[in-house]
Amino acid sequence: MVPKRTSTMAHSHFQVLIIGGGTAGIMTAAQLKRKKKDLRIGIVEPSEDHWYQPAWTLVGAGTFKMENTRHREKDQIPAGVDWIKDFATTFEPEQNTVHTKGGQILTYDHLIVCPGIKLDIDAMPGVREALGTESVCSNYVDPEKTLRVLKAFKGGTAVFTQPSTPIKCGGAPQKIAYLADEYFRKAGVREKTRLVFATPGSVIFGVDPFRAALEDVIRKKGIILKTFYNPVRIDPERKEIHFKWSKPGENQCVITEDLGLQEKIEGESTIVMPYDMLHLAPPQSAPDFIKASPLAYQEGPSKGWLEVDIHTLQHKRYPNVFGLGDVAALPTAKTGAAIRKQAPVVVANILQRIKDGALAKEQYGGYSSCPLVTGYGKMLLAEFKYDNVRDSDPLLSKFFDTSKPLWSMWLLKKYGLPWLYWHKMMKGAM
Repeated sequence: MVPKRTSTMAHSHFQVLIIGGGTAGIMTAAQLKRKKKDLRIGIVEPSEDHWYQPAWTLVGAGTFKMENTRHREKDQIPAGVDWIKDFATTFEPEQNTVHTKGGQILTYDHLIVCPGIKLDIDAMPGVREALGTESVCSNYVDPEKTLRVLKAFKGGTAVFTQPSTPIKCGGAPQKIAYLADEYFRKAGVREKTRLVFATPGSVIFGVDPFRAALEDVIRKKGIILKTFYNPVRIDPERKEIHFKWSKPGENQCVITEDLGLQEKIEGESTIVMPYDMLHLAPPQSAPDFIKASPLAYQEGPSKGWLEVDIHTLQHKRYPNVFGLGDVAALPTAKTGAAIRKQAPVVVANILQRIKDGALAKEQYGGYSSCPLVTGYGKMLLAEFKYDNVRDSDPLLSKFFDTSKPLWSMWLLKKYGLPWLYWHKMMKGAM
């Protein structure tokens, strides 16, 4: 077996240099090595740990151990791939060069950019301070704290919300709301609880028939759904969250149903809601070194995100640069399932370019999926592609109606997907 090398490298030039050793980086490197063993590949990644974050929802609900979501990064680096344990800082794509925090200068024939996404906690006033209290939590930050907050909750208003920025695993904020509903019932406090899910969007989910199924879940659970509620500030001392009314074409907000929430209106478009418990997904953005680079969109709605063609995943201005994963400006959900479909396209294109300078025939159609846990032992699998079109696996759909919450899908979420992640996806086998 070819030994793995770390940052004490024998060279600084790579045929393929990968920025980011998360799901996208490892999977792409492993697939490249499987198809062309003699490729000289380097991965720039500073982290010691590699986390399986899709299970953090289950950790927050007390049905998965946090320790089982962590593996050592060095054990995930494919054999024969150099691990540059450092931070990428500066890109010079005209010179095919990347600079690192540690002073290394790395050159490449092809560059793959996939450093993931940044939790931009300070982008919303009060979030950092609120997360320091015992009534505010986030599965994105510390799922073990979420469980502590659920255990300590004795009734009142429990608010679950998400920002208007792109976020990884867009279904996660509502999954923990569904699990919290059942947790509170088991704890005997649900009858004393007003459980709110507040979203900046117009609907609970944008793809049919999953939307109808989730609306049914919300009705049966008695969850108070607030749409067009865009969180903009948290006041942890007063235990209040401020929302901007975001319904298009309406300047003034109206509280249509109070339901004991004691909401109040400030100005023309701010709604203030008191909470006894708050779970939130913090605002998120591309990493700072990507935003500041020439590889990012410089203007427009995707400003700061990696500029790639949405089908080929090739950079629009630098043809030997490709991008995938959460950092890429793609109009689909940012999930590991999306990466599973993106990686083979990047791999095929790079290998074809090495061979003859052209692109391969493979294209990415926007596939992503959200394993939406709706309770302990229940999950529906929402699969879709660009333009919010359902794209369910034809084989799986022969045996299961994945648009309905099922026990079998729960088993897939809790046991099947983690196994597939560590033993297949990370090995480049799928």
